[in-house]
Amino acid sequence: MCELFENPSPDDPTEAARRGVRPVLRRRFYAKATTAPAADGHAVLLDGKPVRTPARRELKAPALALAQAIAAEWQDQEDVIDPARMPLTRLANTIIDGVAAMPLPVAEEVGKYLTSDLVFYRAAVPAALAERQARHWDPILVWARQALGADFRTAEGVVHVAQPDAALAAARAVIPSDPWRLGAVHTVTTLTGSALLALAIAGGALSADAAWEAAHVDEDWNMAQWGRDAMALERRAFRFAEFKAAAVVLDALRA
Repeated sequence: MCELFENPSPDDPTEAARRGVRPVLRRRFYAKATTAPAADGHAVLLDGKPVRTPARRELKAPALALAQAIAAEWQDQEDVIDPARMPLTRLANTIIDGVAAMPLPVAEEVGKYLTSDLVFYRAAVPAALAERQARHWDPILVWARQALGADFRTAEGVVHVAQPDAALAAARAVIPSDPWRLGAVHTVTTLTGSALLALAIAGGALSADAAWEAAHVDEDWNMAQWGRDAMALERRAFRFAEFKAAAVVLDALRA
């Protein structure tokens, strides 16, 4: 099963060309996707046999609800197995094969986003956009100040504003260390451009839907002014599926 989820190097032009052609999808070969208790968690099984990650590790999750959600993706496949429709499985593979082995670089990347987080930079005009940004983003800064002790600065425009070392240290201190929550926080951070939104979801201070809306204030404003682009909406739908998979991980492990 590993070949279903392998990701060729982006530096390989041959593989890049191959990715431009829709891959041949493997036909579904199993009747039932289930879970079973396993060491350090719950394994995902296909007709009683364990699923393997691209690195041939056992696909298992630390919480039963999470393993069941992954199994549901496999069960929902119809005639063929389409990895593009399995964002939670892809995220699990990434966490098991990548994040668990090297958590520090992942945490450091999340920390870097805190130096130039999406919610710090505001529009001066038009006033309606500035008001919408404040409505969605100011509560995040209030939460960071009250819950984390991190008092961040905002600025108008895109000119970089240096953040206080104390604020950065306080926020970085709550970046998760366990691979599953860290991998999910990293995914949300990179998809939204905001580590604070990711940490707020992880801490139960913000719903996934509210975070997604907050992350797209500017994009939604532009679409309202200039119209919707079909290709942009398709890309956004794909990213939203990735985002929701990360939110499922955070919700399951917080519960």
